[in-house]
Amino acid sequence: MASLKKTVYEIIEEAEEGNRASEIFDIFLITLISLNVVALITGTVEELFQISPRAFHLFELISVAVFSAEYLLRVWSCTEDPKYAHPIRGRLRYLVSPLALIDLLAILPVYLVFFVNLHGLDLRFLRVVRLLARIVRLSRYFSSLQTLGRVVQTRRGELLAVISVLFLLLVITSSMMFFAEHEAQPEVFASIPKAMWWSIITLTTVGYGDVFPVTAAGRLLAGVIAIVGIGLFALPAGILGSGFMEEVSEEQSSPAICPHCGERIHD
Repeated sequence: MASLKKTVYEIIEEAEEGNRASEIFDIFLITLISLNVVALITGTVEELFQISPRAFHLFELISVAVFSAEYLLRVWSCTEDPKYAHPIRGRLRYLVSPLALIDLLAILPVYLVFFVNLHGLDLRFLRVVRLLARIVRLSRYFSSLQTLGRVVQTRRGELLAVISVLFLLLVITSSMMFFAEHEAQPEVFASIPKAMWWSIITLTTVGYGDVFPVTAAGRLLAGVIAIVGIGLFALPAGILGSGFMEEVSEEQSSPAICPHCGERIHD
């Protein structure tokens, strides 16, 4: 049983060089996830969906069955990883890991529809959850997406600081614009929460034009806010860009390791 669990673990985890079964399994899952994304997208086109609704439903059921079996196998074999070695605590830790939660979200909406009475509830959000979960699952198999995840993880402090500043600025600008424009446009700037819509589209430099200031003070304030927004929203891009450069530099400078003996390979 132990050898079977180890074999399953080696197959369903990232493919190691020379492990043909694991490589085939990864290719199969990448293809299935990609087809699921295509099916979920095209299923929203009524003309395409009506060609064969049963085919869409059958493909969904088959996919969920495969993903469910894969999820259970991952939970069963995760104890081969030293981080989750304990048969109970290890599996519980694995169940709350990000990748395991994403795997669960990819199948959970379907079971909710089947086994939970959701009559009268708009189920479109379940489609969104399912679609996003299956797209994110692809990050398990693409190194570029894994690099993005590592960059966000290492730069989370700087990103949280920028997000906090942006949220504070949003509150301040909304409040200022409310007091500047409320008397002139009581319906448009009826409250500070309503003024936040204007602040969001101005700080992001989108500017739909459906809400705009008409007073001199409001227009002056809007100009300052728009300029500040351009600079602040460039900060996350700079943080992620520098993080990518550091990550790529580290990957290129890291020494090659022999897969057999574990020693560094000298040029």
